Amino acid sequence: MCSPKVMEQVYGEAGHDCTGHGADSEDERQTTGRPGGGTPLIRGSRVSDLTHTFGNDFPVLEPIVLKPNIDHFADVAGEGFNANKLEIDEHTGTHVDGPAHLEDGPMYTDEIPIDRFIAPLCVVRIGDRAAKDHDTTLTAQDILRYESRHGRIPQGALVVMDSGWCDRINTPGAYINRDSEGAAHFPGLGFDAAELLVHERAVHAAGTDTPSLDAAKNLQVDDPGAHRIVLGDMRYGVENIANLATVPESGATAVIGLIKHRKGFAGPCRVFGIY
Repeated sequence: MCSPKVMEQVYGEAGHDCTGHGADSEDERQTTGRPGGGTPLIRGSRVSDLTHTFGNDFPVLEPIVLKPNIDHFADVAGEGFNANKLEIDEHTGTHVDGPAHLEDGPMYTDEIPIDRFIAPLCVVRIGDRAAKDHDTTLTAQDILRYESRHGRIPQGALVVMDSGWCDRINTPGAYINRDSEGAAHFPGLGFDAAELLVHERAVHAAGTDTPSLDAAKNLQVDDPGAHRIVLGDMRYGVENIANLATVPESGATAVIGLIKHRKGFAGPCRVFGIY
């Protein structure tokens, strides 16, 4: 990830390669901790892992999403080495939904500009409401209240909903949260919130700590409107984000390491919050 765009995103200016060529001097590199001097855009000494560990028991939205199958097919005793075979749906664990997820034509995940995977992280918390109403959504009013405390959401941000749903991941049945008739219930992005983020704040991405950008109630009626608003152009979504309680609401930077497979519609990723 050493393109000029990425170097500008991280260091505040373009043109430095990963060997430090282009820095003014070795002394300056040692003093500033970066090539060429100046203040890095990624600040902070703490890193939170915002990624779920997934295995064969990770809860998925069946039958829409295929269950993962991790097979330890080679071991030291038999073959002299350890290796797993992974059979995974693109929508497994913490993952990115790409621009072409619901529509033919926009770019695949491997074509998303890499500088878009480093973004200001804005966390909008609705956990108190979600604890009482499992079908609630993040609203435009929630975002405006967030901005009244933290200032305007910066252009190019990753804005994520924290509903506290992460705490349910290890309780069987609680994460997908199906009722007696088999219908799932979990929060997601409201259409008005998605419209505000995309058309008035020009975010690069939106995310949730639940299995979908859309609340489950939208999926029940085949109306993934939050997906349709957020995805497209070069925008993407991040689902099943973990551990959002460990990062501040404002001031952190998200770094997303997305699997890079050809013509991807989505893909598992590793998400870090740096603050």
